Amino acid sequence: MTGRIMVLPSKNPAGIRLVKVPQDLGPQEAYRLVTGLVAEAEAGGGGLVEIMESLEGRGFEPMDFVLGPALD
Repeated sequence: MTGRIMVLPSKNPAGIRLVKVPQDLGPQEAYRLVTGLVAEAEAGGGGLVEIMESLEGRGFEPMDFVLGPALD
């Protein structure tokens, strides 16, 4: 696997998502963009589906992952 990935945390473990960051975005730019898209979706009453659609529209790719057991 090449490229950067970003974990989108959630209080609910079922809501955690992993996305591949577009190559043309630096880490800080990607963080700011995702923060803005999440805030915009939540302000409009959107949820996880709308957030993921927004991210995919900006070139982020959802990735499959296995969430392991809690270490604490």
